[in-house]
Amino acid sequence: MKSKIEVLVCDDSALMRKLLKEIINSDPLLNVCGTARDGKDAVIKARELKPDVITMDINMPGLDGITALQIITEEKIAPVIMVSSLTQEGALTTFEALELGAFDYVAKPGGTVSTNIKAVSDELIRKIKAAAGVGILEKLNREKLKRTSRPESGVRIEKQVALHKKKAPKLGYKAVAIGISTGGPKTIFDVLPYLPEDLNAAVFLVQHMPPTFTSSFAKRIDSASKLKCVEVEAGMEVKRGVIYLARGGRHLTLFKKTDGHILIRTPSKPEHLFIPSVDVMMESVLSVFGQDTVGVLMTGMGDDGADAMVKIREAGGITIAESEESAIVFGMPGEAIRRGGADIVAPSWEIAEEIIKAVG
Repeated sequence: MKSKIEVLVCDDSALMRKLLKEIINSDPLLNVCGTARDGKDAVIKARELKPDVITMDINMPGLDGITALQIITEEKIAPVIMVSSLTQEGALTTFEALELGAFDYVAKPGGTVSTNIKAVSDELIRKIKAAAGVGILEKLNREKLKRTSRPESGVRIEKQVALHKKKAPKLGYKAVAIGISTGGPKTIFDVLPYLPEDLNAAVFLVQHMPPTFTSSFAKRIDSASKLKCVEVEAGMEVKRGVIYLARGGRHLTLFKKTDGHILIRTPSKPEHLFIPSVDVMMESVLSVFGQDTVGVLMTGMGDDGADAMVKIREAGGITIAESEESAIVFGMPGEAIRRGGADIVAPSWEIAEEIIKAVG
């Protein structure tokens, strides 16, 4: 059994390779087993060294990071974390990498050669450790996983969810509050495109993501979904049939006016490990919609959203947690289940059906 997680670092900048190596080796559980200067070098060394995790720069001369990722993913050598720039162009390329099977990404805070890369050192270390988890490669190969999975409906934990569908929503429609993180930019497309355009609910989505990425992500969701998707803006009025994506660096909260209209707010407080926070969003949605709230917690590290799922369930709402079967990282949904915050546990590809049932 290995005593450390072995990491291969690929970047065309010698300075970046040095800085990334210093960050990774600073953790006693991690070890850089090799470095590569371009995509071709990365593929050769990945085959030779068989690392547990690979960090991959996107923009490199010769064989680029995306092409190297495809080869490494097809050969199932190791999970790959993309190291991308914080630009809109960087976001688009990063989403492409995630769709091709990358585990996750870390955005360089200062461009292609980022001398302040140590600002994201904690994030990088957390994600490397998560990527080294058991069964990650199989879960990243989602299409095969779906085909071999038994087509069962979600497992109901205790209460009869059907009882809640008999009551008409107090505001005329319900709220679906979805929280997702690591593995989310790909996994969420197992859900949102399968929600019908006549869904009698407003959908609120928090995906942990940098501010420069959420605008592009909203457009990707909008183009793939029957429901309209928008990146939220302060003062925006909530309407049924719309997916509201939280803006990176801002919380998503709701405010109900005396005339009954519901507006979106985008505060930067309270302080939280993640901004936007799933807990903050879900609790705000619950404060307005009460038992007409459907909470959904999916793949992600940590426990953001787990406490809010418990509160939604206790208030009479319906809660759905992604099962370990499909969750790239079982942290967030696993914590919700452990704390008693899940009515239904289902793989990602069954969650849309469960949302439709819960909305009624």
